[in-house]
Order: sequence, then C-alpha cells, then structure tokens
Amino acid sequence: MSGNKEKQNITLHIYDTDIAIRVPRQQEEQYRLAGKLINERLNAYYDVFKGKKESKEICYFAMIDIALRCVTEAKRNDVEPYTDILAQLSSEIAEALK
Repeated sequence: MSGNKEKQNITLHIYDTDIAIRVPRQQEEQYRLAGKLINERLNAYYDVFKGKKESKEICYFAMIDIALRCVTEAKRNDVEPYTDILAQLSSEIAEALK
C-alpha cells in the first residue's frame, strides 16, 4: 500500500477549535482518545480558573497535567531495573554453576 493510502485526514475538536490533521489509519482511535483527554483536562482547568487566569496559562496547566501523566506512566512501565536484576542474577547463577 502506498504511503498516502495508509494515512487519513481527521478533524479533532479541541476545546473551541477544530484541528484537521493527517494521521496513520491504524492510529486514528489513539488520536481521538488523545483529543478526548485534552478536552477533559482543558475543561477541568477552565472550570476552575476561567476568569481568574489567562487562557494561555490554563492551557499550560492542562499540558503539565497531561505530560505528568505520560511521565508517570512511562516510569511505571520502565522494565530496565528488572532486566538489570535478572541479568545480575543470571550472571551469579552461571558463576555458581561453574
């Protein structure tokens, strides 16, 4: 399949703006879920801060919230410490069996 057929145009409604983007077909659902998450976080922060903070600052709060979720999730899924321990244990077992 050619590169163009593997992508499609979609429109995401983010807060008060429609954003047209071209996405890989197999990732359309993830893009839509990402748009939903962005809207949820923006709405939550606008509910609290609208009229008290500028829109730009409210958007930054939402971005920090979403980034923190990503960082936390990535750290939780980090398997490097386990791989290091397994490698060390494997080495010790191999040494003991000599």
